[in-house]
Amino acid sequence: VQLVESGGGLVQPGGSLRLSCAASGFVFSNSWMSWLRQAPGKEREGVASVYTAGGSTYYVDSVKGRFTISQDTAKKTLYLHMNSLISDDTGMYYCAASDRRFSRVPRVQDFDYWGQGTQVTVS
Repeated sequence: VQLVESGGGLVQPGGSLRLSCAASGFVFSNSWMSWLRQAPGKEREGVASVYTAGGSTYYVDSVKGRFTISQDTAKKTLYLHMNSLISDDTGMYYCAASDRRFSRVPRVQDFDYWGQGTQVTVS
């Protein structure tokens, strides 16, 4: 299994970025996939999740209306479109996946596969 993130960088407040996560080695079309982030000195938190088979999406309150998670099943790629970025969005962003069945949005510790992360700095 491999998850490879890209698209991070330095952006000014109010700017936008699009993160990508190229996936391989598991059934992308029937999995939970999420973007999570970790700021210095803080715990890793889930930002946005999608159940790729149904397309249902979930967001942490702090990013609702600003971030959009999407998928391209044919390309096995997950995206995170981030708009109106603020300094609190700064952190390492990780793509994570699980092909297990959950009746709820997976928690951080539930994910089986992780990418290496991509840094987002809003300053």
